[in-house]
Amino acid sequence: MSWQPNQESLGTLATCLRDSLSGFNKTAQKQAEIMLTQAKASPDINNYLAFIFSSATPAPGTPVQQPTEWHVVRSAAAIMLKNNIKSNLKGIPESSLQLIKLAIPLGIQDTNSQIRSFAGNLATEIVRCGGLYSWPELLEVLLKMIGNEGNQFSNEAQEGAMAAMAKICEDNTKVLEREQNGQRPLNILLPKFIEATKSPLPKVRALALKAINEFTPRKSQAMLNVIDTLLQHLFYLSEDKYPDVRREVCRAFVRLVETRPDKLLPHIGGLVDYILTQQKSDDEELATEAAEFWLAVGEHDNLWQALDPYLGKIIPVLLECMVYSPEDIALLGGASDDEDEEDREEDIKPKFAKKNLKRGAAGAEEGESQEDNGYEKMAEEGLEEGEIDDEDEDDDGDENPDEKWTLRKCSAAALDVFAGDFGGKVFHSILPYLQTNLKHEDWPRREAAVLALGAVADGCMGVVVPHLPELVPYLISLLEDPEPVVRIITCWTLSRYSSWAASLTDGAQKQSYFEPLMEGILRRMLDKNKKVQEAGASAMATLEEKAGKQLEPYCGPIIQQFVLCFSKYKDKNRWVLYDCVQTLAEHIGPVLARPELAGQLMPTIIDRWQRVPDQSREMFPLLECLSYIAMALGDAFTPYAEPIFNRCVNIIHQNLEQSMHAKTNANFDQPDKDFLVTSLDLLSAIIQALDNAKAAELVTRSQPAFFELLSFCMEDPSDEVQQSAYALVGDCSKYVPEQLRPFIHKIFTILVKKLDLDDILDEEIDSSFSVVNNACWSAGEVAMQFKEEMAPFVPELLRRFVEIISNPGVPGGVVENAAIALGRLGLFHAAIIAPHLPKFAHEFLTVMDEVDTSEEKATAFRGFCNVVAQNPQSIENVLLAFFSSIARYQDLKLRNPIKQELHEAFLSVLKIYQQLIPGFVDFLNKLPPQDQQALKTIYGL
Repeated sequence: MSWQPNQESLGTLATCLRDSLSGFNKTAQKQAEIMLTQAKASPDINNYLAFIFSSATPAPGTPVQQPTEWHVVRSAAAIMLKNNIKSNLKGIPESSLQLIKLAIPLGIQDTNSQIRSFAGNLATEIVRCGGLYSWPELLEVLLKMIGNEGNQFSNEAQEGAMAAMAKICEDNTKVLEREQNGQRPLNILLPKFIEATKSPLPKVRALALKAINEFTPRKSQAMLNVIDTLLQHLFYLSEDKYPDVRREVCRAFVRLVETRPDKLLPHIGGLVDYILTQQKSDDEELATEAAEFWLAVGEHDNLWQALDPYLGKIIPVLLECMVYSPEDIALLGGASDDEDEEDREEDIKPKFAKKNLKRGAAGAEEGESQEDNGYEKMAEEGLEEGEIDDEDEDDDGDENPDEKWTLRKCSAAALDVFAGDFGGKVFHSILPYLQTNLKHEDWPRREAAVLALGAVADGCMGVVVPHLPELVPYLISLLEDPEPVVRIITCWTLSRYSSWAASLTDGAQKQSYFEPLMEGILRRMLDKNKKVQEAGASAMATLEEKAGKQLEPYCGPIIQQFVLCFSKYKDKNRWVLYDCVQTLAEHIGPVLARPELAGQLMPTIIDRWQRVPDQSREMFPLLECLSYIAMALGDAFTPYAEPIFNRCVNIIHQNLEQSMHAKTNANFDQPDKDFLVTSLDLLSAIIQALDNAKAAELVTRSQPAFFELLSFCMEDPSDEVQQSAYALVGDCSKYVPEQLRPFIHKIFTILVKKLDLDDILDEEIDSSFSVVNNACWSAGEVAMQFKEEMAPFVPELLRRFVEIISNPGVPGGVVENAAIALGRLGLFHAAIIAPHLPKFAHEFLTVMDEVDTSEEKATAFRGFCNVVAQNPQSIENVLLAFFSSIARYQDLKLRNPIKQELHEAFLSVLKIYQQLIPGFVDFLNKLPPQDQQALKTIYGL
């Protein structure tokens, strides 16, 4: 390096870096952090950090000379350097950046594995922030180290380079696949990686496979070019004696199931034997990765059938792997009554997974079912490999087996999938196992049998039903098992069969099975063990979904139990309890408004509402729960509405202000956007629930101004916030249109921009389409309310909607909402739209054939008829399709006057064509006979 450090400054910085990671001297640590913050202002700071990080030994005279202390200094330098790159790469002078780029390859070759990992992190961060082509020499340097053609690089250098390359592949898969200057980097990289799987170094082999596996799930041309060679290497490496390599081999087979099942099918017999062997490995990670193969194949549309001959081999292994291991039992913590113990802060990491509501084509809210299946895969966020973190010193890897994805859960999930694939065959194959183990004296065997019975519930229900009159009472008895883990899994398994119990129509049977099942689960909600409480509450939420209206006679005791739970539950379980309450509200609806029910529930909910601070994460489930309660109570929610509405507005205002501060001041953290999402959703629910005049009054009196805040939310960087904001716009146009009117130009100027498909990034395509979906729905609702006032926006809206319904890459739900909004524009702007009719008539009719009957569909068709009437001769090529749509349109539930207006619109268009087409009867004869008959019967043609 031509730049040389000042020795005094170097020594001072090294001391500060060492002290900044000191967990023993808090005073020195705090002082060091202050000095390092000040040092960031120095133009040479990154030079010093790069110098320290890349120096294997301390410079003479540096105060820190001990090797272990110097390693801490280098680690701290790497962390600080990475953060500087991450926060302000463009602000780093070019001369400093060149020094960093010289230091990183030195770090990659370091003898210390953690330093090599830091170097890889730094390389990845530069590429991530500046783009792959901001450092084009990097890949060449790394490949040279990995290849080691002249034997000039150490083993450590080869491992470090391969690790860095794997990280770069993980963060830049799409960039590496794209063509740049006539070349796709992946075409060069993949053959090199495959060659690296022959390395004598096991870590290089494993990391090379890891890099390859970033691309195995993707159907790139580069992968297609090497697939046969890759398979040969995978079969060869399948016998590798190092578990890390075999784990990546299993992962490759799992990922190839989706992309190249044709290549795996001829080898399925050998693969079954291989995967079973790996699943029996003592290495838990390898065994779990192998078990993923059954999930992948079982969920594949065609490949699962190839496993049929091998079920007799596979299922016994799955069942054996579902038994808790002695190590897991030791980590579970035994049978403890801990209901009075406060939750530790590190235990309160609830997974706030709102139902991600989006507006459907019928204006209803659609959400993904989130039934807790007992073996769900939990996302784990961790530090990058080798990174020092002084906040998680207690995390030694001994994670509770119930809180991570394990071989046991993966095996149970695979059994579930097989039950769905093969049905009764799976139940008959596990029946001997159940008969032997359901009453086993060893609780791990008993528990695994109950898990197996629950796993096959969905797929094998038909063949299990005859056994349920015997099984269900026994399972209910297991709710009193002395072992908490057995009580936990029994709650889940009973919830899986609750649909059977709820569907019983005979009063005596209901009394024998459904009521004891429900009562047993409710009892476990007040278990003395907190994990059993949680399992009971989760099972109750599932039972509510399955039983629905069947629960109405039992609502009193259910709510009474919920109120008791609120008085006993600690922080973590309250989150699950909120889900129970909102699921009940969702499924019994207005029944909840009965005074004897609301009178029990609402004081408890309002008590929590008053206790929970604005910034508490408990606000998320509480706000979501209140949304469902408001919708269920309807206008009966009025006594609670005003303070809740105003607090939501204040939460939104605070969150937006915090976001603005964070943009301009690095010392401010970005606030959690879930506060915005849940507050917006609750505002939507209140506006829908209350009498329109009461809702309008709340919006009018809102401080800060309601629609000013809403317009900011519509432009928030978070897709989830935008999604909720656009839904709220549509609800406001339906229920409080006069309050929206003064802001409609501003609101709609923002909305129209959101319909531009070019703004959707590949990486965010799913969440972005959810926003577009709600924007389309809202546009249709606003068009209905504001009629002729929308004229300035119609040309742009028309163009956007036509683009959406004509694009095969747009999800069906979004296309349906765009088509409905487009049709509704025709109600009041037919003259503007009519000249463009040939551009979208075919797509519109095709989409509308798929839309369920609803008032929205009816109004869209009426608008389309208005447009056709203005330009009837322009759609000759789709006229038969249009007539078929008219003939087949049936909606017996459609209310008047909408029903009558649609009938008149259809009749009017048919009469226009009757006049225009000379041989009209002959033309109608081209339709299918049933369509001809319908037009004659309904419209007198």
